[in-house]
Amino acid sequence: MIEFKQVSKTFRLGNRDVHAVKNVSLTVEQGDIYGIIGFSGAGKSTLLRLVNLLERPTEGTIEIQGVNVASLPAKELRKQRRNIGMIFQNFNLFNSRTVAGNVAYPLKLAGTPKSEIAVRVEELLRFVGLGDKANDYPDQLSGGQKQRVGIARALATNPDILICDEATSALDPDTTADVLRLLKKVNRELGITILLITHEMEVIQSICSKVAVMENGEVIESGGVFDVFTNPGHETTRRFIRSVQQDLPSPGVLAEWRATGGGKLYRLLFKGAIANEPVLSKVTAKHGVTFNIVYGSVRELQERLFGNLIVSFLGEPAKVAAAIEEIATLTDIGEVNEIGR
Repeated sequence: MIEFKQVSKTFRLGNRDVHAVKNVSLTVEQGDIYGIIGFSGAGKSTLLRLVNLLERPTEGTIEIQGVNVASLPAKELRKQRRNIGMIFQNFNLFNSRTVAGNVAYPLKLAGTPKSEIAVRVEELLRFVGLGDKANDYPDQLSGGQKQRVGIARALATNPDILICDEATSALDPDTTADVLRLLKKVNRELGITILLITHEMEVIQSICSKVAVMENGEVIESGGVFDVFTNPGHETTRRFIRSVQQDLPSPGVLAEWRATGGGKLYRLLFKGAIANEPVLSKVTAKHGVTFNIVYGSVRELQERLFGNLIVSFLGEPAKVAAAIEEIATLTDIGEVNEIGR
């Protein structure tokens, strides 16, 4: 549905060029909730602004439903922009307008008849759970309620695409969870494709089906959320994942383990149905080896089980080696090195 093809964006600041986005290629399919994550300055906000041509790419193309948006004449571009709703970090509501007035605003710009506007606004406010707030003003609302108004306004023109620019970063954890549930409802019930940028991996984990990790303007890793979470290929991705799940003991704990005579540690990853299987018990019993789970957990991720265990083995070296070799045929296993990676 949205396809970035070798897209770059360069800004001229003074006498130097700033390469905000560098040669990005990725595809957002219809119905995706696609997350783009990166630390400040990674280029994710610029990439988002390229979708509706608030910024134009320096190189490459962006296609929506197979159409190169940069090639559209002004009239068609305005029409295309009405097909893209936007939700902002700081809500961007008009304090001088009521809740209903804020939601109605894009409909008035589009020339929608007043009678239709009233019906549509009422429908949207019920959908986002604010049916009783139509005559309130933004200053009377909580942060979560303001963002719900922002979502209703973004949905006013029946867009196919919803862009969320750090939509939950100004909210507390409980309110964030409520807003994310609403966005999932938007995706599920209205079939709207959501492109979301954030610096919070918890948001990606909670709502997204796919993710792209950005650093210094480049996409350094992308794929399904489960695959990226369970097998991150880049250190920056691992840093984000550690912000929501501590997958290994800290270096201090590992140092203490070794200082007190602890042996080699191995990390085992169990993905999907095998997380329910007694792999360790069966294999170690077969080879006459015992094991000790030092650290880890089994948790649900994207409606699939994911086990991450740090284990030590006790027994004759040859038997331990044979057990590890067999476990490696059933699941991922690797030795934890001195720095815990």
